[in-house]
Amino acid sequence: MSIPQRPTPVTDDVALVLGGGGARGAYQAGLLRAIARHYPQLQLPILVGVSAGAINTVHLASHRGTFAESTEQLVRHWLAMSPEQVYRVDARSLLTGVIRSGYGLMSGDPSERERVRGMVDTAPLRDFLERTLERDETGALPGIRYNLERGTLQAAALSATSYTTGQSVTWVEGRRPLMWERPQRRSVIARLGIDHVMASAALPIFFPAERVEHEWYGDGGMRLTAPLSPALHLGASRILTISTRSDASRRRPVPTELPAYPPPAQILGTLYNAVFLDVIDQDVVRTNMINDLVQRVPPEQRDGMRVVDILVLRPSVDLGQLAREYEPRLPRVFRFLTRGLGTRKSASPDILSLLMFQEDFLKRVIALGEEDAERQHSRIAAFIEGRTLAPA
Repeated sequence: MSIPQRPTPVTDDVALVLGGGGARGAYQAGLLRAIARHYPQLQLPILVGVSAGAINTVHLASHRGTFAESTEQLVRHWLAMSPEQVYRVDARSLLTGVIRSGYGLMSGDPSERERVRGMVDTAPLRDFLERTLERDETGALPGIRYNLERGTLQAAALSATSYTTGQSVTWVEGRRPLMWERPQRRSVIARLGIDHVMASAALPIFFPAERVEHEWYGDGGMRLTAPLSPALHLGASRILTISTRSDASRRRPVPTELPAYPPPAQILGTLYNAVFLDVIDQDVVRTNMINDLVQRVPPEQRDGMRVVDILVLRPSVDLGQLAREYEPRLPRVFRFLTRGLGTRKSASPDILSLLMFQEDFLKRVIALGEEDAERQHSRIAAFIEGRTLAPA
């Protein structure tokens, strides 16, 4: 059955903000493809991404076709991924990374630690991005400039954390981008390329840092305490953001008796959730509080402040618990190492879901994104068409 195509309003103040989550980024791709079925000509002029969301952001920003064509190809790219396409999974590479990491810490030898750049080698991910994204002779993505010039894109922005300065840095490529600088965060005008994507997605401890010009960078979620802020600085008054953490995972029941001592995987999962996945909810709450205050002030006295309409979409299923079903099919050596961290004993192996770039898990997560988009269609339609959002 064909879905009737609705007219898509185009305004320059609409932003799509895509956060991190490693392999969970496939959920964003599935959800966006489902939206594109109803709005194949949709234009989202402000695109902001961090970590795994940076991969999706640059694809959307640089694709030369319609929204439907772009999201369909994005899903195909995710389905073409595998652990081997993201990091080296052979026994020698994995064990060497782990042994060097441990030895560097135990030996106290700076020269040895200098060689330890991550527990896994992400050279395959760079190769994958180079095959799937069009680049020019400078390494920039010319599709972004093409979309800026034809007016379908206003700005694209990626964030990373500078290990050199400790700041959150947002690289912006746009028509007339407004630059900003705040305590511990700043923007930089750039021609976006694969180096910026790799830097934004460099998951600390697991993935090596990336050098961009004269600084070393890691995952953008580490210092980005206000993930909506780049979109706001770029002029957004309406923001669609896709979280990769479900309500269920945020509301787990409190145990009635003392559980077993938490394994490293559970501790790491809690840490990564706090740093990378929970901040979007905190920023949404903060923005809505400011909205309430702004609405109480007469328009002529708002001094440039504006009400921001925000729609947050998230998985209906805990992706950490979902990953447990697919864990037995991970590459053998990698499965051995993750089980050593206690992923089998964790209440919800969230850290495992970030690294599970295998086809069966990605297919399920993409399908979930599509199902959730259809379930939330009335709210998505209201947002896109500029109508008042129904309560969540």
